[in-house]
Amino acid sequence: MKAVRFHRYGDIDVLGVEDVEPRPLGPQDVLVRVRAAGINPGEAKIRTGALHGQFPATFPSGQGSDLAGTVTAAGAAVAGWVPGDPVIGWSWERSSHAEYVVVPEDQLVRKPDGLPWAAAGALYVAGSTASAAVAAVAPRAGETVVVSGATGGVGTLAVQLLRRRRVNVVAVASARHQDWLGSQGAALVGYGSGVAERLRRAIEGDAGGTAHAFLDFHGGDYPRIALSLGVPPRRVNTLDHGAAAALGTRSQGSAEGTDRAVLTELAELAAAGRIEVPISRTHPLVEVRAAFAHLEHDHPLGKVVLLPDAAPAR
Repeated sequence: MKAVRFHRYGDIDVLGVEDVEPRPLGPQDVLVRVRAAGINPGEAKIRTGALHGQFPATFPSGQGSDLAGTVTAAGAAVAGWVPGDPVIGWSWERSSHAEYVVVPEDQLVRKPDGLPWAAAGALYVAGSTASAAVAAVAPRAGETVVVSGATGGVGTLAVQLLRRRRVNVVAVASARHQDWLGSQGAALVGYGSGVAERLRRAIEGDAGGTAHAFLDFHGGDYPRIALSLGVPPRRVNTLDHGAAAALGTRSQGSAEGTDRAVLTELAELAAAGRIEVPISRTHPLVEVRAAFAHLEHDHPLGKVVLLPDAAPAR
């Protein structure tokens, strides 16, 4: 099969697509033909070595956690899946950016018929992270929650999960995505220099005067900005684990949100049109470098997804 590999840390030029063998199928494993696999900022950080202390790579390294596809074969002890079943799931072996992937049967849920492949393949990392982050700050109807990085893959889902709880959302994002945020009922505050003061004015002027909670999907100064707005540390959640440890905030993400029931619920909501999984672009597997260049440099709305079966652009 074809699979993404890199043999050293570096920029996108270290990524390649190689011929490899899937790992052997264990008795409780399932072989999935991958139809769609989302890409994520964390994968880019692993590739550059920025997370070597926390998530070191073993070379040659594969990539990818998100996956959606069809069951091709099942191990002898697998009872719940048969060839042809459409599934959504995840790999903890950095292996889903490939034509096929082997995963344990309990890392899969059934894909609803109404959910497009690209959205299904984009759902696990962003959905589990958004779900855990929202749960961590326990928002209540009528409260105001600030979301930084609000139009990335995680942020777009978090905004919608908050709005489903009838929460007022103040979103820090690019003005390019104002229309999408407006369609979700979220107020936009542009990022960049002076964002703390713009947030303060927006909250005091349009959102009842108080920021009750803060979800940070960007990092940098945002955890400190959250505290400067008067948000209690226990109601600040950031994906920056170092900042969380230093400031006493929460830091719940995909590890805490990984749950088959959560993934099933998100898939059913998306299939029914009750939440949207925005897809900025799709790329065939051989265009993995272009996919990550778009993710890392263009601040896209929502997710970027690899489609292993797609033909390269001519």
